[in-house]
Amino acid sequence: MGSRQPKGRSGGRPTLEEVAARAGVGRGTVSRVINGSPRVSERTRAAVEEAVAELGYVPNTAARALAANRTDSIAVVVPEPESRFFAEPYFSDIVHGVGTALADTDMQLLLTFAGGDRERRRLAQYLSAHRVDGVLLVSVHADDPLPDLLEQLEVPAVISGRRRADEPLASVDSDNFAGARAAVTHLLSRGRRAIATITGRLDVYGAQLRLDGYRDALAEAGHGPEEALVARADFTEEGGRRAMEELLARRPDLDAVFAASDVMASGARQVLRRAGRRIPDDVALVGFDDSAIARHMDPPLTSVRQPIAEMGRTMTDVLLAEIADPRPPAARRLTRPRIVLPTELVHRASS
Repeated sequence: MGSRQPKGRSGGRPTLEEVAARAGVGRGTVSRVINGSPRVSERTRAAVEEAVAELGYVPNTAARALAANRTDSIAVVVPEPESRFFAEPYFSDIVHGVGTALADTDMQLLLTFAGGDRERRRLAQYLSAHRVDGVLLVSVHADDPLPDLLEQLEVPAVISGRRRADEPLASVDSDNFAGARAAVTHLLSRGRRAIATITGRLDVYGAQLRLDGYRDALAEAGHGPEEALVARADFTEEGGRRAMEELLARRPDLDAVFAASDVMASGARQVLRRAGRRIPDDVALVGFDDSAIARHMDPPLTSVRQPIAEMGRTMTDVLLAEIADPRPPAARRLTRPRIVLPTELVHRASS
């Protein structure tokens, strides 16, 4: 009896996607098994190896990319100026998580900034040519046109931080509301009563949720809304300084500040020091992110820890799964995940 050459569903060389479908796993998992990664359970490894043997799959990056119309690359798109990317640990931590998730795959990572209209137009042309298999969008504002463009182009995409409650794209976020609420509840438990907040840009949905969490904690404690204690900023150190100056001018009796990022808390601390306010004796200070900035401040900053690197890893896993999904885009839209990861308040000397 003659031997039969194994064929994939397309009738040609078996693809990585067909191996994944046969094994009941994602495309990224198959890549990890083929590349000998230890980050795969024995049960999963055995299932993938069995599927490889049954289909007669032979790893061939160029042939696979051509057959599947793939580029074997994904883009991390940051709709911010480069200066903000390098000033805020949040972005580098996200990219670190993405890199970790891609380490055992064949995917290449492209990092691009789209902080202005010209950059967005250039990026739109690049994406229209389908030069990447998928996109990770980080720090998106409510009016950003990029997510809708990706939908129109049917490019798989995952967003870090929803634009709104009913975000249509797959998304991975931290629990901004609960984190902010925990920070303010902590300050209330320390006897603070005139608690101010420095917000991020409120066209970022996560910043709005942090403001909502602040207000909810105060309302539960019987404190009515007081707009004089709310200063709007932009997640930058300079924005934190300006907002803190505004708050001291409006309410010199304030005894605590919840800043919606560690970077803004650092700016606020400088202003408090210049004003002769001791931290935490006169004014308690809490940030958000639990970045290296929080640990190195004097005094060390109490901060809400969000699992930023884990967010990057999770976003990547979700994106790889969507890239490998054989269903048409309309069907994929119905099952896109909206993942919210828990936050944790880390107590330090500033509060």
